[in-house]
Amino acid sequence: MASDISNMSDAQRTKEAANYVGRGLFEMYSRVIFPVEQQFHFDKFLTPFLKQADSQAKPMVLLMGQYSVGKTTFIKYLLGRSFPGMRIGPEPTTDKFVAIMHGINERIVPGNAAAVQKDKPFTSLDTFGIQFLNRFEVSEVSSPLLEHITFIDSPGILAGEKQRLNRGYDFPKVVRYWANRVDRILLLFDAHKLDISDEFKNAILQLGGNGEKIRCVLNKADQVNVQQLMRVYGALLWSLGKVVQTPEVMRVYIGSFWDKPYQHDEMEKLFEVERADLIADLKSLPRHSAIRKVNEFVKRARRAKTHALICEHLRGQFGWFGKENKQKTLMSDMQRQFQEIATKHGLAPGDFPNPQKFCNIVKNFKISDFKRFRARDMKALDDMLSLEVPALLRGMDQFNYHTDNSGSTNKLNPFMQNMGDMSISAGGPAWVVDQQAKAKWDNKFYSMQLHDGKADGGQLVQVLMQSGLSKELLGAIWDLCDIDQDGMMDAEEFALAMYVTEDVKNGGTVPTELPENYVPPSKRTGT
Repeated sequence: MASDISNMSDAQRTKEAANYVGRGLFEMYSRVIFPVEQQFHFDKFLTPFLKQADSQAKPMVLLMGQYSVGKTTFIKYLLGRSFPGMRIGPEPTTDKFVAIMHGINERIVPGNAAAVQKDKPFTSLDTFGIQFLNRFEVSEVSSPLLEHITFIDSPGILAGEKQRLNRGYDFPKVVRYWANRVDRILLLFDAHKLDISDEFKNAILQLGGNGEKIRCVLNKADQVNVQQLMRVYGALLWSLGKVVQTPEVMRVYIGSFWDKPYQHDEMEKLFEVERADLIADLKSLPRHSAIRKVNEFVKRARRAKTHALICEHLRGQFGWFGKENKQKTLMSDMQRQFQEIATKHGLAPGDFPNPQKFCNIVKNFKISDFKRFRARDMKALDDMLSLEVPALLRGMDQFNYHTDNSGSTNKLNPFMQNMGDMSISAGGPAWVVDQQAKAKWDNKFYSMQLHDGKADGGQLVQVLMQSGLSKELLGAIWDLCDIDQDGMMDAEEFALAMYVTEDVKNGGTVPTELPENYVPPSKRTGT
């Protein structure tokens, strides 16, 4: 097995790592989590059950926005070509969810047919019924980008009651499903229409718990001048701040993502830099796919455990008589019940669902009929999270080696390659920043405002100061990790700075000189 892996290209190795993790996670899900979810109707409360194809799926990118913000044109721009079923116009044209994915033969697969194909990650969609599947289709097209990523184009969101009633399916629930499944969520806005309709606001609220996946795109920005763009950008951040409750400013990519000449070309350089940053963010998705699969799996396991504990706690409140009145009493006091469960089991408040939404669903069940959450099932969940998942992560190390021409085996950093250019990095000792830490810090890094792929000192100081270390120590860390001494940091320098910061907080010291294993592979001599 080791020799087979060493002969793989880096693209193949990345793909195999994701498949290896997917298989391991689905085995754990089938054996430990699924029985608990099934017992307590998890699919009715939160999200449909997982299928094997879900664990093997390529990274997916969900595009959301109001009508005529350019979602479909944006996908065409990234692909460099049109795709089957593409419809573009000033009026609302996309009236369904469309999955644009790689296929040898260009074709459209209707939703009902796609939902029964076990090799596609859409079998869970049958939960939403025929009305939704009639509003879903798969567009298969041969494109290099789609070999690594699948796009999910959503219907243009209109204001008004008529559209909501005419959909025929639960739109917010479908959005919540996709938000939990995809790897990146792009919210597109038109520079001329920044108003956020009530339905779009409700759709954004369904993204709760997935804030780290969200990026914004201010599209059609060439149609306003520089002064207007400054005002539009500020207004967008203000509007988002009222809807998305997050302490951090969301990353907004500014540009005009189509193949037409810019109307105001004085911002051409800005648009090109923003375009490069956005593409770099999308390119990072396949490289980090395995780690994100683990992250989403752990989130789901925690939700399933919390849900089971809630059902067990509520069931235990019933006696032999007065069950109907007792259920009404519990539902009127659900917030306090959640607090008791959190205190009893040491759970974080953020692990609990919205009390009102939970009550709206649980009223359809007889709580007293819920089965017991057995201690052995909870122990199996805890053991899986504390023992089996870390073991699976350690097993990923086998995909982080390559054999050079001399026959020696060297560590490589899988995050240094681009999807189209998977060149081998220089040899030497393993980088001190492992892949799991790199993926974590990449999420933080790419949420900043980047310039030519780098974050400036002003932003980085705010992040480093959160460590609580003294300015003297942070200054020493900066001098060590700003390898090219340009007063800015790229993703590797930032990850290294965060590693050293955590090491110092745990009792370590700042090296006076940069050790060889601290130097990112791409910056070593010979790369």
